[in-house]
Amino acid sequence: VQRKDGFSYVASIPEWEQYFRDGKCVNGVIDGLSMNEQKVLEAYDICSILVVPLHLQGEFWGFISYDDCHAKRVFSDDDVDLLQSASLLMINAIRRSEILSELIVAREDAISNARAKSDFLSNMSHEIRTPLNAVIGMTSIGKSAEDVERKDYAFERIEDASTHLLGVINDILDMSKIDAKKMELSLIDFNFEKMLRRVVNVINFRVDEKHQKLTVNIDEKIPYMLHGDDQRLAQVVTNLLSNSVKFTPENGAIHLETTFIQQTEEICTLQIAVSDTGIGITPEQQTKLFSSFQQAESGTSRKFGGTGLGLSISKHIIEMMGGEIKVESKINKGSTFSFTVPLQRVKDESKPRLFAEGVNLKNLRALAVDDDPSVCEYFREISNRVGVSIDTAQSADEALRRIDAQGAYDLYFIDLRMPGMDGLELSQRIKSESKQGSVIVMISTTEWNTIEDEAKKAGVDTFLSKPLFPSAIVDVVNECFGISAMRYDVRTSEEGRFEGYRLLLAEDVEINREIVLALLEPTGLQVDCAENGAQALHMFREAPEKYDLIFMDIQMPEMDGYEATVAIRALDLPFANTIPIIAMTANVFKEDIEQCIAAGMNDHVGKPLDFDEVRELLHRYLPRHSRLR
Repeated sequence: VQRKDGFSYVASIPEWEQYFRDGKCVNGVIDGLSMNEQKVLEAYDICSILVVPLHLQGEFWGFISYDDCHAKRVFSDDDVDLLQSASLLMINAIRRSEILSELIVAREDAISNARAKSDFLSNMSHEIRTPLNAVIGMTSIGKSAEDVERKDYAFERIEDASTHLLGVINDILDMSKIDAKKMELSLIDFNFEKMLRRVVNVINFRVDEKHQKLTVNIDEKIPYMLHGDDQRLAQVVTNLLSNSVKFTPENGAIHLETTFIQQTEEICTLQIAVSDTGIGITPEQQTKLFSSFQQAESGTSRKFGGTGLGLSISKHIIEMMGGEIKVESKINKGSTFSFTVPLQRVKDESKPRLFAEGVNLKNLRALAVDDDPSVCEYFREISNRVGVSIDTAQSADEALRRIDAQGAYDLYFIDLRMPGMDGLELSQRIKSESKQGSVIVMISTTEWNTIEDEAKKAGVDTFLSKPLFPSAIVDVVNECFGISAMRYDVRTSEEGRFEGYRLLLAEDVEINREIVLALLEPTGLQVDCAENGAQALHMFREAPEKYDLIFMDIQMPEMDGYEATVAIRALDLPFANTIPIIAMTANVFKEDIEQCIAAGMNDHVGKPLDFDEVRELLHRYLPRHSRLR
């Protein structure tokens, strides 16, 4: 089509392309051609020309030409046949070369994929066997240990290993759904800030364990309520934060930044970025980060653990949502993973009243005490945002001077770890010297259960986990100063008891029944057990007024949980339509939860059971005061 000197027949004689696509030849002296064709060809001293199109398996490839610059003639049929034969030889040679190149590339890709999958399977074997080894080994140690501390240590290690193993299994299940093109989004209205609070609460323990500093900033422009898949969005943020914690050394810093980018009609575009001061990633490693079955380098899983699937899953989720994800990183300087995502603004959104009835913001005075200047600045920002008057102090001594000069405050937010006088000692001083009714809130990344007894002795009333969120501050004010606020802390043993209530547990696996009974024992609940759905239906039909709540497994013999729930709801008996039924199952995908709700269940709790989640459901579906029978 194009000569070595740059001349192009297609550009100079455009009508030839369709002519040759139709299988026609050009044969004869140029005097018989059109004026344009003559003008083009005479410039090259061509007297006669033979042009034969190239076709392979019905596909037009181009053409080959023979020019005679000495004589004017029409080429014979033998000349045409010869040139056509030559063209076929040429085109087959070209095609063979292309096929060979494609085969070489395909072979290299296959070898690379096979190697990646082999490495992945090796990593999976390591990732699954390592926590299993810990579970089996620590079980043996715990059984043989004579002192309680040694047994508790073994239980803690078993819990850590089991949680890690559950994460590995979830990643594998997600990848299998992606591979089968069966991952779907489930869209609901959700509170953006509370979604982030749940995520941060999940990873706070690891942050505290490595003495890292985690900060969060939420753009005030982001709507209060959004419409989208909050669970999948939380999954991506959790993955990015978990990676930052994993690859950032002790005493490092991690920052979660959320930014309102733009709004087009009802669609809000947000950017969420996670930055850290971790080990960083080379440009070469960055090219592999979002690939399935691969980590940045083969030794990563050995050194830091992980399946290498999280970022690939995250990329797929964000792209399903219509966004994109990227990374910026420098070795030994840290990394920033950011993604944009379009979410629908909830129509007719009316921001609910922040503070409960009875909260007098004009007279409410609060003091935040933290040695970190950024935390004090954050409290001042929250003060402006939610309308609570909050003073700040960067040490216990400064706080005491403020109290002496301005009088006692109604509400104190006190950091646990401060140089000199720590938060516990300061709390004790304030409680002993300040007016009655002052509320002290301990703020820390430390788990509450590790300091609860000591904190309560020092006069601490409640606890907030860092990093702080505006809604968390509002919740504390409502709980402590609102007349109609009836919230309570499920951590306290007294308020976590349910004497007089009876629960029906439908579960076919004996060890699972044993686990649930052991978990519920501290609550004072009475529990009756059914070994399948048919038995649960029979027990409820015989005494519908006896039960206050049903925990229903899904996969059971004779009658599964769906069928049992539908049958109970269809009974013409008291309480059949109103008794809360909670799905308790290992089926934890969105479609599984939706199927439970469609069958008539009220809620869902996933296996393995999280005791805090179970107690939260009990508080949600059982009245606060016990029902004595």
